[in-house]
Amino acid sequence: MNAPNINAALATAEKVSRKVGLFLKRQLRSHKRINQQTAHDIKLELDERSQRMIERDLRKAFPEIAILGEEGTVGDTGAEWRWVVDPIDGTVNFSRGLPHACVCIALQRRLPASNGHWDDYLTELGVVYDPFLDEMWTAKSGGKARLNGRVIRVSETDNLESSVVSIGFAKSKTTLKRNLPLFARLYQRVLKVRLMGSAALALTWTAAGRLDAYRENGISLWDIAAGGLILECAGGEFWRQPLRGKYTYELIASNGRLRKRIERLI
Repeated sequence: MNAPNINAALATAEKVSRKVGLFLKRQLRSHKRINQQTAHDIKLELDERSQRMIERDLRKAFPEIAILGEEGTVGDTGAEWRWVVDPIDGTVNFSRGLPHACVCIALQRRLPASNGHWDDYLTELGVVYDPFLDEMWTAKSGGKARLNGRVIRVSETDNLESSVVSIGFAKSKTTLKRNLPLFARLYQRVLKVRLMGSAALALTWTAAGRLDAYRENGISLWDIAAGGLILECAGGEFWRQPLRGKYTYELIASNGRLRKRIERLI
């Protein structure tokens, strides 16, 4: 297929994320039906309904582009172009009426030298919309990161003692075993540690200098694709490496000055 117009795709992603986000905002205090619950996570009926809304509008505007989402896929997600979607990042927060969650949409292009691996993609645009603060975070590859149209930059914090670091915990025993000791070491070294419950917002908040770094082990592609590009376009470092599970990563996101210091604590 021909390459999509990136400006048109960005405008569509903004429009769709705002539409779904405002729908979720109206549902914040409502009773929410849980479709699936494990020891550490839940899936809401609203997750699935929101993704169907996103799929319908994206496919209407760009029918040839596949969609890879937390709640399923549409089309050939190994094709040259694909949307990567998380309809509610921060589902547990949202389910309890905590207003810290967002809608994430990224557009990715397969790398020319791809060998067919799921990770052989470059993110061309990213949109994260937080309806509870009415904050629209956007970026295009090679451009500036923006918050509600205003250019943003990462912080200049260059030492752990002055930094505010977010950390997330995946559900497996392996990742908990790896991250819990890090949490204890960070707590002793940094100004503050925060567990916020939304990977995408941890990335965008790092992009805007509200946080200085964010660490997670076992995070999914749809949680970080859009926010990772926004962070990079804000001057930050989006370091990640694929893990054994498909669409799963280890991650250290930062303002570009703190990754090695955090690595020494792992």
